[in-house]
Amino acid sequence: MNSKSIGFIGIGNVGSNLANNLLKSNNNVFVFDKDIKSYSKLKRLKNKPCKNLEQLAKNSKIIITCLPSPNSVKKVIENISQYMTRQHLWIEMSTTDKNEMIRLSKLVNSKGAEVLECPITGGEHRAKSGNISILVSGKKNIFKKNFSILSLLGHEILYCGKIGNASILKIITNYLASLHLMGIGEALTVSKKNKIDLGLTYKAIKISSGNSFVNETETKVILSGSYDVGFTMDLVKKDIGLFNKLGKNLKLELGNYLNKKFNLGIKKLGKRSFSTSIIKLIENESKIKLRAKNFPKQLFDKQKKQKGVEV
Repeated sequence: MNSKSIGFIGIGNVGSNLANNLLKSNNNVFVFDKDIKSYSKLKRLKNKPCKNLEQLAKNSKIIITCLPSPNSVKKVIENISQYMTRQHLWIEMSTTDKNEMIRLSKLVNSKGAEVLECPITGGEHRAKSGNISILVSGKKNIFKKNFSILSLLGHEILYCGKIGNASILKIITNYLASLHLMGIGEALTVSKKNKIDLGLTYKAIKISSGNSFVNETETKVILSGSYDVGFTMDLVKKDIGLFNKLGKNLKLELGNYLNKKFNLGIKKLGKRSFSTSIIKLIENESKIKLRAKNFPKQLFDKQKKQKGVEV
């Protein structure tokens, strides 16, 4: 693969892992984050962090954003778009609002630049290993042309059609993950109340029809007591809000249930507490602790980087 100039904006928990995977390649990578302390998370940084978005745009042909909210994406793209030309490609990897994504893509297109919408799913630990999944929307020829870059960042890569589709699908998957999390919390509580070892319960769920990705990952850090998934309550609240917005005027009950639960979780535990901490509400109400021996405090993807494949 020929070396390319890539700018990466947003060095948070997930963004830093994605950026580090790019830094392992032979590409010329430039970074920017308004929090200069975030640069300490980066390894093999060849270029000094950019002082501003203008500098990043002028040094890069591919601009990747991984930001915490639709408003953050809006501010960054409205600013940096003035420096974009037909030589640029914007790859958006945040979880954002479908309508805003469409609007901002038109803004970027008006500068002659191309856009790929590429939200990721699979957890911080898979972002770190480079085995995270990527949902991609945009022009098929642009997707094919830049598949090698996406392959550096993820493993299973799904083309989803027009701009907006990937954001919708990402919000749906995050909604389901939150539902699974609440269900696991109640399932573990019932098991504990009936005096069944929770390590055994985990194994039983894992080999059953009730298993899920959430069980195989987040249950582990609940049982260890760390709750550390690198994802916070405020981000879940944002995602549920986006899901409910997509389902507006439909008679959806579970989205409203989740919204109420996580609002309560934020009120009692704080918006920056881990998303899995929502299970503490169930523990406190039931006056029990959901713990088992030999479960990790943090999640690690033990697989080596898998080749990026289109699924």
